[in-house]
Amino acid sequence: MSNVQGGGALGFLHKSHIVAKPGYNRWRVPPASIAIHLCIGSVYAWSVFNPALMRQHGVVSPAASDWSLSSVVWIFSVAIVFLGLSAAFAGKWLEEVGPRMVGVVAAFLWGGGFIIGSFGISSHQLWLIYLGYGVLGGCGLGLGYVSPVSTLIRWFPDRRGMATGMAIMGFGGGAMIAAPVKGWLLGVFAKAPDYLGTQDAVATVVENGRLFAETAAGKIEVVIASAQQAAEVGGQAGVYAVGTGDTGAAATFMTLGIVYFIVMILASFQYRVPQDGWKPEGWEPKPVASGLVTQNNVHIDQALKTPQFWQMWLMLCLNVTAGIGVIGVAKTMMSEIFGTTMPLIVTAGFASTYVLMISVFNMVGRFFWASTSDFIGRKATYMCFFVLGILLYLSIPYLASAGASAPSTIYLIGFYLATMIIFSMYGGGFATIPAYLADMFGTMHVGGIHGRILTAWSTAGVLGPLAITSLRQMSVSNAINDLAARVDPGVFADTFGAPIGQLQQLVDAHTVTIARLMEIAPAGTVDPTPSLYNTTMYGMAALLVVAFFANLLMRPVKEHHHHDEAELAAVPVE
Repeated sequence: MSNVQGGGALGFLHKSHIVAKPGYNRWRVPPASIAIHLCIGSVYAWSVFNPALMRQHGVVSPAASDWSLSSVVWIFSVAIVFLGLSAAFAGKWLEEVGPRMVGVVAAFLWGGGFIIGSFGISSHQLWLIYLGYGVLGGCGLGLGYVSPVSTLIRWFPDRRGMATGMAIMGFGGGAMIAAPVKGWLLGVFAKAPDYLGTQDAVATVVENGRLFAETAAGKIEVVIASAQQAAEVGGQAGVYAVGTGDTGAAATFMTLGIVYFIVMILASFQYRVPQDGWKPEGWEPKPVASGLVTQNNVHIDQALKTPQFWQMWLMLCLNVTAGIGVIGVAKTMMSEIFGTTMPLIVTAGFASTYVLMISVFNMVGRFFWASTSDFIGRKATYMCFFVLGILLYLSIPYLASAGASAPSTIYLIGFYLATMIIFSMYGGGFATIPAYLADMFGTMHVGGIHGRILTAWSTAGVLGPLAITSLRQMSVSNAINDLAARVDPGVFADTFGAPIGQLQQLVDAHTVTIARLMEIAPAGTVDPTPSLYNTTMYGMAALLVVAFFANLLMRPVKEHHHHDEAELAAVPVE
């Protein structure tokens, strides 16, 4: 790739062609960084797509052939995995070709990933969504994520934490814009399926777990929608024909792909790099005030041989694991924990606003915590993340259970605040880690080292959703089996059109759910929905305990890992 510098077709994208002239205003660079991160940060609003993808055929309610939550939530995970993997490789490439080249490639991958995903939705080919949004889009995420970090650290050596906070703030805020926009686009492009009549007026029969109705045109598959479900597409409670409507997801993907591509291309062309040896006018490096801050530099490959790198890798991985699984199903979790006990407050609109506020705190936390670390130090900042995080994760099961047994807005408010603080520290961890790396390993190769450490994000992208979906599914299965055992077999057969012996078949076809079992459960039966995430929260708290000790044991990098300037000049960055 180095031949690009020699004047090839893409030579104008190389860093040698974007060196800022004397007098250049460094504050022109952050807006471009934030614009790109706002685009790729929309990945945090992925949970807005979950309901639409889970009922692509049924539209108002999931049909038997629709994808499950565990199937679609992994698209988000794959994107995060490829974010980390591409960032690990892009770190060195970024140092060689500069941020403009990397940003342009990121635009093609992220925008193109949405477009390919759109074709996957319209053809109901799940693998195409995984390929487009997950693999290609994930690579676009990684390239777009690392493109501004080392550049801004070099433009703002006087405020490393603030610089990385600015660079990464937009990523956390992407969902703040994307969540309502995605919801609006889904509404614009959605089309209600054909309405056949009320549940009492339409004769239905269950075959192999699927629900069918006899019509003048013959037997067709149908779904039954509640008043709340049908209201989302302007309909009414009753029976709807499967495959006759549209959730609007495919058109939304196509629209977003085109818009993101244009914005990211324009922003990439605003990138500039400082001249060698540049520093802010009147600024001089302060004397080293902490043993964890060095004026020396460690090469990218050498950094991997230090225990400090792997301690930070573990800290980032565990902090992200604890938060990323919750973010991926945030809207669903809020609805399941409090939607059954406070349906008048926790509506679909409330849950969507909750996703929006996650993005707000994620974004604000990135700038707040990273800037705070300039004053209290990176190690102390991470101590705050882990100590507060442990206490807050442990509080969530209590708030959920208390809210279920004695519904009160106090518990809802407590849950809301606890999760918002958690998400602020989740974002703060991302924004503070580049400055922590610069303190420990110097600024010369911080872009490449930062790219390598983001493999922790990839790992967490698998561990987080795996933990939350596996534990949740286990809890759901246990709850359904427990409720089914309490229900009268005759009432069960009359309600679902099949004997209780076909329970698993009915569950797989989405015909039997906790909500529908609660409708026929004996009086006094406690709804198990609010406690579905308790075990997960305890597990997340345990992860942060391990991360706390990894940070507590952090020590300065040994001198034999350092390079002097002459050695560094002779080391190729490739």
